[in-house]
Amino acid sequence: MPSRRYIVRGRVQGVWYRATLKEHASKGGFSGYVRNLSDGSVEAAVTCEDERCFDRFETMLKEGSPLSRVEAVEYEPLNAVFEDGFEIL
Repeated sequence: MPSRRYIVRGRVQGVWYRATLKEHASKGGFSGYVRNLSDGSVEAAVTCEDERCFDRFETMLKEGSPLSRVEAVEYEPLNAVFEDGFEIL
């Protein structure tokens, strides 16, 4: 199954972004992770079955938390498979 690595930029650290994403991703049955990066952005990775699955995940990334402000979401293919739920690293 294909996977993607996302970089989310904007006001995404210190605003419950990762916790909100984990909650929604876990409820949605996604497997992968989310973590803060030192430049103030957030990295997320997910394995999906098809393009619709990636679209749903990207919608969650763009919505963020009530206090966040997402300015950009970029992705690249990732050579990994996540199968054990969604976690904060």
